[in-house]
Amino acid sequence: MRSRPFRTSLALLAPSFVLVAAGLVACGDPVRPVVSCESLNCTPGPWIHRLEAPPVEKLDLLLALDNSRSMADKQALLASAVPDLVLRLVNPPCVSPEGVAAQQQPDHPLDLCPAGTSRVMPPVLDIHIGVLSSSIGGHGADSCPDLVPDEKACAGQANTTNNDKGHLVARLDACGGALAPTYEDRGFLAWDPAQSLLPPGEEDLATLGASLRDMVAGVGPIGCEYESQLESVYRFLVDPDPYASISVVNHRATPEGTDTALLQQRKAFLRPDSMLAIVLLSDENDCSIKEYGQFYYVGMGKRPDGTDVRMPRARKECTIDPNDPCCKSCGQDPGSCPEEAACMGPDGQPALLAPEEDDPNLRCWDQKRRFGIDFLYPVDRYVKAFSSEEIQNRAGDLVPNPLFTDPDPNDGVWQTREPRDVFFAGIVGVPWQDVARDPTDLGKGLKSAAEIEAPLDAAGATTWDVILGDPTNYVRPLDPLMIESVAKRAGTNPITGHALVDANAPTKNPINGHERTIAGDDLQYACIFPLPKGQERDCTDETLPGCDCKATDNDNPVCAPNPMAGGAPTLQVRAKAYPSLRQLAVMKGLGEQAVVASVCPASIEDASGPGAGYRPAVDALHARMTRAFEDTCLPRSLEADPEGGLPCVVIEARHVEGGACACDPSEGRGEIPPEHAPLVNLVLSDPQAHREQWNCLCMVMQAEQGAARTACQEDVSDPPLANGNPVHGWCYVDAAASPPLGNPELVSTCPENQKRRIRIPASTGLGSPGRMFFSCSAN
Repeated sequence: MRSRPFRTSLALLAPSFVLVAAGLVACGDPVRPVVSCESLNCTPGPWIHRLEAPPVEKLDLLLALDNSRSMADKQALLASAVPDLVLRLVNPPCVSPEGVAAQQQPDHPLDLCPAGTSRVMPPVLDIHIGVLSSSIGGHGADSCPDLVPDEKACAGQANTTNNDKGHLVARLDACGGALAPTYEDRGFLAWDPAQSLLPPGEEDLATLGASLRDMVAGVGPIGCEYESQLESVYRFLVDPDPYASISVVNHRATPEGTDTALLQQRKAFLRPDSMLAIVLLSDENDCSIKEYGQFYYVGMGKRPDGTDVRMPRARKECTIDPNDPCCKSCGQDPGSCPEEAACMGPDGQPALLAPEEDDPNLRCWDQKRRFGIDFLYPVDRYVKAFSSEEIQNRAGDLVPNPLFTDPDPNDGVWQTREPRDVFFAGIVGVPWQDVARDPTDLGKGLKSAAEIEAPLDAAGATTWDVILGDPTNYVRPLDPLMIESVAKRAGTNPITGHALVDANAPTKNPINGHERTIAGDDLQYACIFPLPKGQERDCTDETLPGCDCKATDNDNPVCAPNPMAGGAPTLQVRAKAYPSLRQLAVMKGLGEQAVVASVCPASIEDASGPGAGYRPAVDALHARMTRAFEDTCLPRSLEADPEGGLPCVVIEARHVEGGACACDPSEGRGEIPPEHAPLVNLVLSDPQAHREQWNCLCMVMQAEQGAARTACQEDVSDPPLANGNPVHGWCYVDAAASPPLGNPELVSTCPENQKRRIRIPASTGLGSPGRMFFSCSAN
């Protein structure tokens, strides 16, 4: 866990000191997130930076999988990629100080590295792994019933996967029924190679990987077509009061009761002091319908008399500006807006969209413009869920966010998670060329949050402008491939320079093939990719879910001539994805907490290649999480005295059982002098102090000048030894100084522009639970 930004003004600090915590840097006012001081054009003076927190020893990994009918191929790719992520966390590779991989890697996380090498990060010996689906029912509508009695994809048997209720999914049969074995039958897997859990969890990597693949496959591709990818995650992890059922009373959806089974699952799976990683896999946009009032209506299929439900038209203002106050549904009271003749049907009732304008498959697309109402939860709901200490409950009251609180204050766990310990990786509908560092080679990695936010040209456009645009103001993405549209689109991808083309063009677009003819029931693709050999699908088989090549006269770029159907293009040889704009908007809001990846892989042939399958997404998430496990590197140099010391203060705040606080000099600690009282008050004003019940504050001493400080700065052993004795206290190492201060190996894992750190040896390590804060001279 990490110390979080303080809301208290810096002016409350003693004039010559600035609190260093929470990964921020102050460049005057206001305080901004830190990338590097240079990129923010900082001027000399006060700056803020997180120093150290207790090591993260637990990880809760949640796989949120779209289980709609086009997802089978993507689920298979993820099933092969996720064990790779888990493997590198639980059994990190051994490398030399120069970063060269050891010739012989340990088979087990508890095995030692070969001589001269060390692991890139400590093995994570306690991991919970759970799986969710995107299906949470019809939100009060008649779509997605809990039971489909005669599902073709289930050989005529029942399908029970339309409503997984936000619960963990651990089934072996994609139609429901048979359960996969999980830890204590709690619905998730528990990695426990040290056998420290009670009862012990899994200790065999092969068994863990096989179980995980079975659970991913069991999610299946026959769930609800109104995918609630974001709300499903919210319900399981965050919702303060998840409902047990939802009823429609007087034409209004009403959540009722509390899902105690979900809360029990959450409590068992989600530890308050763990790092949390969410991996969301989806090939289309989120459709998380609001679950109250009349918003359910957008999911309705039939009226009580059996006729098809059709949505009312939108007022004409919606076509021009969906943010116009008069952009409403023709079914709404116009209020102060002028009456509109086109809003009245021939029967005297609100005018309805024609059937060809209102296919149920497109009910979640461009709602405000088409219907005058946005029926979906705002994406800010999910940004706050993963980053804010308080969220709204069902009644609209602000309450503590369950992600950042301790559900059981009596369990002896005092430490709680913070937003910087939550990571959200979205493998979604976006061309990989748009989010890769090199649009010709995904093997070079995905763009970081800073790279996505960086200007691409002199006009200042960023990758976010390319892939997302400005949804709040209805500004479309610059990449035409990311525009949701039934009609054929035109334009050129600004990253690759490839133009969109029609089906009869002599040259195809390498990202989506070509635009296609759609009869009003689907959208154009963001990207496509070939199916693995042997997994092509004959769409004349009626039992295959989500087959895209059933029409014999289609011009779909995922289809090919089918020898078994007289050469008609009914053989599906490629998979597709649609623009996932809502998921991307959440990731933009989360910034450094997010990893953006494409559900369309660059390659599926060479499984071992760095750009194959979803390996780039796994690599990016692994790198982001690894940095969180490491000590923090400093974004700018500090001016040390001739003896390598700093005019700085380190304060430790922690909880001690019984309140017996001791600042032991033999452990490099001492009482805090009265002149630092403002700093103490600031530390104790933070909400984390109350939650973790900090009752012991000590000053951590700087390593003594001479042999102790030299050993701290030069000896790579942990703890370093001075005259045969462990060094107590902290020291400053700066490989970027001229000449370098300390051993460069101690900052070898830091970014090139941040080769400096405050070193706190193991002999002076932080007592848990607690935090360390760094206050440094503002000169």
